[in-house]
Amino acid sequence: MNTAIAAIDAADHPIVSREQWLAARLTLLAREKELTRLQDQIARERRALPWVRVTKDYVFDTRQGPRSLAQLFDGRSQLLVQHFMLAPGWQQGCKSCSFMADHHDGANTHLAQRDVTLLAVSRAPLAEIERFRQRMGWQFGWVSSHGSDFNHDFGVSFSQDELASGAVNYNYRRQPFPHEEAPGISVFCRNDAGEVVHTYSRYGRGVETMMHTYPLLELTPKGRDEDGLDYSMAWVRHHDRYAAETPAGPLPATSCCASPA
Repeated sequence: MNTAIAAIDAADHPIVSREQWLAARLTLLAREKELTRLQDQIARERRALPWVRVTKDYVFDTRQGPRSLAQLFDGRSQLLVQHFMLAPGWQQGCKSCSFMADHHDGANTHLAQRDVTLLAVSRAPLAEIERFRQRMGWQFGWVSSHGSDFNHDFGVSFSQDELASGAVNYNYRRQPFPHEEAPGISVFCRNDAGEVVHTYSRYGRGVETMMHTYPLLELTPKGRDEDGLDYSMAWVRHHDRYAAETPAGPLPATSCCASPA
């Protein structure tokens, strides 16, 4: 067990009657309903955003051979892309991006019923992607944008000159960033004529929408239990590495996906 997990101190928490609990729960329920309605409103505003036509001819290496962006839709009209942090030469993918990707295979069957194709895109060559994908046991589509501008154009890869300048354009503002790769999600739509448009992208903590484990943790007394780590995701490991961790070992540096933005 990771020693960074704090014990629950029940002495610091009020214990009340069932009636008192129900009164407090109903007060919180009203707030939860407010949040649900706000989330629904923002979702409508998100869908109402204008779109941008994709005019550049991106080509991706896939297990089925070279594919254009339009071909990645796999016959559907909506494409959801995880920008997975795996650069050429990396020995393994970002552990927090991997945490995100662990949720894809279960969702993919259901997304396909709603006209959505979900896949990951990385700059690493396909052979390097495949080596890591097989280690992790994932089945979802994962393609290589190696040699193209795709990752840079959609704000998740930065040149050495950009990094050396001290700030990059990430999450719609200029800010310092410690890595050549960054996490993100992009959404595309394809019409009957085969034209592709970019409809939406989100970055920073916005990528947590793909980490379904977090909403479950937030139902529990400890929640994410990351407060002392500044939401760094330092506890996250590749799923095949948890058992191999030394229980008393130090926490690693801030996760590559962690971002307050």
